[in-house]
Amino acid sequence: MPMRMDRQGWWNAVRKGLIWGGVAVFVAMVGMVETFAERQVIIGVVSFGMTLLALAGVAAGFQAARGPAGGGRVSALLGGAVAGAVVGAAVAGLLLVGSVLNLRTMFVSASPRLFSLLSAGQGLHGWYLPLLAGTALGMIAAGASTLAARLRRPILTGLMSVLTVGVFQELLQIMLGGEGVGAVIRDVLFESEGLLPRGALILFLVAWASSSLWIWRRAAVHVWVARRPASQQRGLRLLTLGIGVSALLLLPHLAGPFLSQVLVLVGLFALLGLGLNIVVGFAGLLDLGYVAFFAMGAYTVGLLTSTGEHGIFHFSFWTAVPIAMVVSLIGGVLLGIPVLRIRGDYLAIATMGFGEIIRLLVLSDFLRPWLGGSQGILAIPKPTIVGLELSGPEQLFYLTLVLCGLVVFVASRLRDSRLGRAWMAVREDEDVAEAMGINLVNVKLLAFGLGASFGGLSGAIFAVMVGSVFPHSFQLLISIKVLSPIIVGGMGSLPGVLVGSLALVGLPELLREFADFRFLVYGAALVAMMQLRPEGLWPEPVRKRELHESEQDAAEPEKVLA
Repeated sequence: MPMRMDRQGWWNAVRKGLIWGGVAVFVAMVGMVETFAERQVIIGVVSFGMTLLALAGVAAGFQAARGPAGGGRVSALLGGAVAGAVVGAAVAGLLLVGSVLNLRTMFVSASPRLFSLLSAGQGLHGWYLPLLAGTALGMIAAGASTLAARLRRPILTGLMSVLTVGVFQELLQIMLGGEGVGAVIRDVLFESEGLLPRGALILFLVAWASSSLWIWRRAAVHVWVARRPASQQRGLRLLTLGIGVSALLLLPHLAGPFLSQVLVLVGLFALLGLGLNIVVGFAGLLDLGYVAFFAMGAYTVGLLTSTGEHGIFHFSFWTAVPIAMVVSLIGGVLLGIPVLRIRGDYLAIATMGFGEIIRLLVLSDFLRPWLGGSQGILAIPKPTIVGLELSGPEQLFYLTLVLCGLVVFVASRLRDSRLGRAWMAVREDEDVAEAMGINLVNVKLLAFGLGASFGGLSGAIFAVMVGSVFPHSFQLLISIKVLSPIIVGGMGSLPGVLVGSLALVGLPELLREFADFRFLVYGAALVAMMQLRPEGLWPEPVRKRELHESEQDAAEPEKVLA
């Protein structure tokens, strides 16, 4: 086992340390450390502000140990220690510079309280403390990275569970309620200021034990299931499905109004994403004007159901929804006709223009007598089922859930059909698809039309959820926000659209805990997701193989030599 690192290993450790040291200094100078210093992750142990700095040292040590450190556990530990020391040196350098120069003339957050936090209250005499802490954290992270996966994963699972619960403890305390079993759990784990040390220990042990047990028995469970008769395997799948459905049905009652509203928004964008996924993910047609069909569905439902001055027929929601989907389908076909011969970026620009045309039309004075102009359409009633009005977020959650399930079923059937295979052939190469006998006109128009109909369905839900429709609700940004979950979740993947919507729509709402820094944290989370999972959070197997094909080819010679 080598007892030292080679030159490449030293440079890798220093480089990782410099990167994460810059992150630590940035976090301190934008005010996150000072702002979150009073927010306790674990009461009396660590605040959220100091956790942010600690994570920089941990990340540097972990990445340095996983890089080319020359081989061996000792060299990995040395690399982690060097990377962590560089991070600590960056923080210590900030402390020293701040004690000499008045940085507050350029950086408002460079306050005396910040420098006191960085030195643990020791002032300039404590300049070495960040250096020692960074070195220790980097070495610990490097040591953890050298452990076997069956030992490392349970530890990481336990630590991430404690961190997640500690950060979102206010929201979790509200969810646990004021009485019953939830109140007992809350009193054991939390106080009003944050997570108790005993609560952190309990969470860590439970997560560690659960992860360890699953790693230990996972193979045995798979073998046991594989040996069961087909009827029993079907029964197990139905049991698992039943448990999942029951959990979803109980979720609004456990989550409360705020999280239910967040889930409704997630479901709304999931519906939009599932429709756009047909156009972009299946057929490979980049559509940036998808918000137009969202607007068509919303305005159609508004006109047909509103009890205000712009209401036409006063239909029920259930009567208006099919009409809205048909109107959106026709709009999708009309969009597809002039752009049939356009590809790539030019198609994106053309569809983006279509979305802006629809928004400007509903905003125009010419259509103001019918569509309300900038005043919009008001007094859109809530949907009712057997006399029960779906007014609150808890009730609308069930409506969104059912429609998402229906659209997923339809989209999966389309994907596996002859039409779906034709879409995928067009996505891979239009010229080859046409040479094989695929009618590009029909296939593209069907993609635009069917995708648009699902967009109209989403607009219908949006109209009754808000109770009004305004032109300013249908900006270009909506199309981009719908496209993003498809990319992050995995192009062409139906589960990926759902997971991507949960990450990109639900996460910013949950990150309201971070006050003014939530979009900064949101952006960092996006960068981390795309670095760790460039193929998407839940990609199609084909896409995943294509993206990692070069890595697999590079690994083959190593296997042969081994």
